Amino acid sequence: MKESPIFLKSYETLVWLLEHTAKFPKNQRFLMAKRMEDAALEFHERINQAAHRAGAPAAESLAEADEVLANLKMYNRLAKDLKLLAFHQYEYLAVALDEIGKLLGGWLRSLRGRS
Repeated sequence: MKESPIFLKSYETLVWLLEHTAKFPKNQRFLMAKRMEDAALEFHERINQAAHRAGAPAAESLAEADEVLANLKMYNRLAKDLKLLAFHQYEYLAVALDEIGKLLGGWLRSLRGRS
């Protein structure tokens, strides 16, 4: 399960995000950078929890991950609007988060199909 595309893509995105938020201006590192980093780490934690659970508890963890992912998408837009990320950086992250969302949705649908 750890080698599934969602784990690989979310880990790759997490690394990218941590490298880029470290370059935010000092006055935003403890606000926007922290929010984005916390959301990305929490997302990865939630899918890791889901991988170790079965049935309804796994679906619950994935639903929580989906909420966190929605927040991360909003933080990405906000970081672009505040000019903390260049447009191409925003675009890269938006595409990555969209791909992760599709993988997450597929996982959720597969769990709901089993119940």
